[in-house]
Amino acid sequence: MARPVAEASFRTVARGRAPDPMTPALWRVLERRAETADVCTMAIAPPDGQPVSFLPGQFNMVYVFGVGEIPISIAGDPADHGRIVHTTRAVGAVSRAVNALQPGDSLGVRGPFGAAWPLADQRGRHLLFVAGGLGLAPLRPAVLAARAAIAGFAAATLVVGARSPELLIYRELLDTWPLARSCAAYVTVDHAGPGWTGRVGVVTQAFEAALAGTDPALVTAFVCGPEIMMRFAARDLAMRGVPVDRIWISMERNMKCALGLCGHCQFGSSFVCRDGPVLRWDHVSERITRAEV
Repeated sequence: MARPVAEASFRTVARGRAPDPMTPALWRVLERRAETADVCTMAIAPPDGQPVSFLPGQFNMVYVFGVGEIPISIAGDPADHGRIVHTTRAVGAVSRAVNALQPGDSLGVRGPFGAAWPLADQRGRHLLFVAGGLGLAPLRPAVLAARAAIAGFAAATLVVGARSPELLIYRELLDTWPLARSCAAYVTVDHAGPGWTGRVGVVTQAFEAALAGTDPALVTAFVCGPEIMMRFAARDLAMRGVPVDRIWISMERNMKCALGLCGHCQFGSSFVCRDGPVLRWDHVSERITRAEV
């Protein structure tokens, strides 16, 4: 496939950062790595070397000229001010075009937008990160920030699920996470493949081990994955005694403008791009189970 973006195509795109939040800025691809057969992690940066910053949980609108624009959660280390990292699954025309980009190619970026994981408010608590499938990408910045500041938390536990072992992303993170002080990881798959010796089952089946010896009242849970997974995970955690006002989920629902203007991401009384994508469970638990909301 030919590279879908040429710098000349961005005559109306601002270089670096655009002052108008509806105007994409021109960025370049620095690195690209395949995570699975259809998932790619890409590092990008503005061409003028400006420092970049974001909060864990925020997202960018990523634009491929002549194809379209999609919201993608930021998946990099918030302490790295030289680049932004995105992990994308190729499921549609735009995401396929994004994943086809190579180092040196250009793309448009708007952002960062959205609410963040409230890490700063959880000092002294046991952090529980629960990820299903590609849901580990929006959680990864908070996971990395928590590891860097682990002395401020009681513990940090990672529970990750995937349909099968070959669909697990960020293998290095999963391998090294338990080596850090006060950190533990529980990885499970729905269907074991040849050579898999780990857990088999849905993420909720790992909660008993992940929370063993922990006072659930002192647990803060950050959950991201398919909506049905988040729903059951949050309900299970609440039943185990984790306070509902200490459970957050991250959603990306039909976001188009990222500013709450177009209405595509309306979720009851909320706009996911403006009020989320990180939302507190007790604020959305009734809505998330209603059909057509």
